[in-house]
Amino acid sequence: MSIDRHLRTERVREPAIRVQGLEKSYGALRVLRGVDFEVPRGGVLALLGSNGAGKTTVVRVLSTLLRADAGTAVVNGFDVTTQAADVRESISLTGQFAAVDEILTGRENLVLVARLRHLRDPGRTAERLLDRFSLTDASARRVATYSGGMRRRLDIAMSLVGSPPVIFLDEPTTGLDPHARLEVWQAVRDLAERGTTVLLTTQDLDEAEHLADRIAILHEGRVIVDGTLAELKRLLPPARVEYVEKQATLEDVFLALVADEGTTSTAAGR
Repeated sequence: MSIDRHLRTERVREPAIRVQGLEKSYGALRVLRGVDFEVPRGGVLALLGSNGAGKTTVVRVLSTLLRADAGTAVVNGFDVTTQAADVRESISLTGQFAAVDEILTGRENLVLVARLRHLRDPGRTAERLLDRFSLTDASARRVATYSGGMRRRLDIAMSLVGSPPVIFLDEPTTGLDPHARLEVWQAVRDLAERGTTVLLTTQDLDEAEHLADRIAILHEGRVIVDGTLAELKRLLPPARVEYVEKQATLEDVFLALVADEGTTSTAAGR
């Protein structure tokens, strides 16, 4: 076996992301105090924490936008400090706000990114991603006319141009209404089903519960617990079973009313 082939084989066997002892300070403020976690290839890890916990700082270090003070981080087999260019070729980053050009159409946004990545057939790439994220019908419309959920789905689609094996989603549903949030959740599930490794930062407990294979809770610059949802639930005392009548949540009411309104409008138009 050649050395290059051996290295590729070893890279596939190891976790897609490995973080050990990561530290970062801004002056006297210690943001990261020794962060450790791993994400297996094709897995979805939710990095859960409140504002100021250090989630975005972790993502910025892993995406080579920020240099850590101490510790190591490896993404797709590449060290984020010594092999930054290889890391950038392996990842895509979607921030808290959709990075789309509102003047362009959805299709034009995707074609532009495909050309910047020097892909052979930008048009075909755009059409495939528009179909994958259910944006084909809106592809010729300017993005300024898109809803929040559509913009975020387009943003995620743009991040997948070139098929990066690892994607970072930094609080992807910030500011979205409940319906748009569910659209983005479905997009993330589709990523996982196709084998993309996802690191998702969030402060939304429902989001972490619905999307992640594993959850790492980041608190005051440290990962205080890391495991599956079932493992995390076992950390609490056994629940006492009582009969309680389930009441509809505000989200249940909202989605039901929206669905009913759409049905009524359709019927009235016939």
